[in-house]
Amino acid sequence: MFGIPGKQAVTLTPMAAKQIARLMEKQAAQGLRIGVKKGGCAGMEYTMDYVSEVNPHDEIVEQDGARVFIAPMAQMFLIGTEIDYQISALEAGFRFNNPNVAEACGCGESIKFKDQPAA
Repeated sequence: MFGIPGKQAVTLTPMAAKQIARLMEKQAAQGLRIGVKKGGCAGMEYTMDYVSEVNPHDEIVEQDGARVFIAPMAQMFLIGTEIDYQISALEAGFRFNNPNVAEACGCGESIKFKDQPAA
């Protein structure tokens, strides 16, 4: 796989790990699969789906009772990413602090990675 030997591709903040573990229990899922797909105004979007069937090519990150599966095509885009879960007065959701992102759109839902060709 990609990344630094002995180091996970992504890390979870305590709030993110707690929320993922809660979602796993509520949905009876094995974890959450994180990926990227083309879309949005900046060119790419993150995806998150419940995992019911493990893909042997996924990278698995386990932390504090949470399990995250990283889709094979997303692994190189997510190296070094910290996943957080934030709650504010108006919204709650996962935030990706990704050092590989060159640009993000104003709504925060779409990103462009460094060295990614223009859409």
